[in-house]
Amino acid sequence: MFTAMEVVRLALVTLALFLLGPLSAVPTAAEPRTRCLTRDQQRTAIAERRAVPLAAVRLAVRARAPGELVRARLCQEPERLIYLLTVLPRDGKVRQVVVDAKSGAVVSVR
Repeated sequence: MFTAMEVVRLALVTLALFLLGPLSAVPTAAEPRTRCLTRDQQRTAIAERRAVPLAAVRLAVRARAPGELVRARLCQEPERLIYLLTVLPRDGKVRQVVVDAKSGAVVSVR
């Protein structure tokens, strides 16, 4: 059986998880909502000139983050479209590159 102290400790842990658990799943106002587009949506965005083609973006990215392009996604932020690129350089340190999809300019390299 459990001692009184163990029961109290278990109750406190359960209460803490119950109260704090939902907070971690709720996005805050500071977190941008990013939703990646389907292939059809990507084609439409490029055809409507809301995004430059990925081939044009790759040229700009090579100058800032040389390496093999492992993954590319076209995503919608609240105010703009962005390319989220994963690049693997020769040093083996994976880089995340964010590119403004409208202009093709590199926004950040992490």
